[in-house]
Amino acid sequence: MFSTSPSGGNRKLRLAAAAVLALAALLPAACDRAEPAGPVEPKTINERFAIHVGDRSLRLHLAIHEAEMQRGLMGRRDLAPDEGMLFVYPRPAPMSFWMRNTPLALDIAFFDPEGELKEVYALQPFDENPVRSRGLHLQFAIETNQGWFHENGVKPGAKLELAAVRRALEARGAKPSTFGLTP
Repeated sequence: MFSTSPSGGNRKLRLAAAAVLALAALLPAACDRAEPAGPVEPKTINERFAIHVGDRSLRLHLAIHEAEMQRGLMGRRDLAPDEGMLFVYPRPAPMSFWMRNTPLALDIAFFDPEGELKEVYALQPFDENPVRSRGLHLQFAIETNQGWFHENGVKPGAKLELAAVRRALEARGAKPSTFGLTP
């Protein structure tokens, strides 16, 4: 409570009012900083997204554009233990991958449009012989360190977390419906 007695109460009131005014002046600036200055920039291929495969989580780069898919993990000399790249295709098709300019030993896993893991193959460094899927109706592929699927007990039948893939596509500025993913 403020005192208005002549013995300094007015001074306390003036100081309190000045403090309130100073805070009020800062409030719009603080609110301005909390709001984005404009549209949010889409994430790039360099970002990683936490996506589950079965009950295991991977931090995946998302390759969605032709140039990103062609480059894949070329030139990468290392990957963190639970890191990799998810290739998202607009429609189901047979898959084929090779290891041109890729010094890492990798696994490639192929998933159908419902996100079910169908096939896993080992890829050898710099091997330019294509590794082709047996399945003809596949839409997603994950490259990760060789042995990751075996070491984590992730086998055919495991499910790719499609809700997280949708969110990652949106964060990359892509429409999930372009890739056949609907809410």
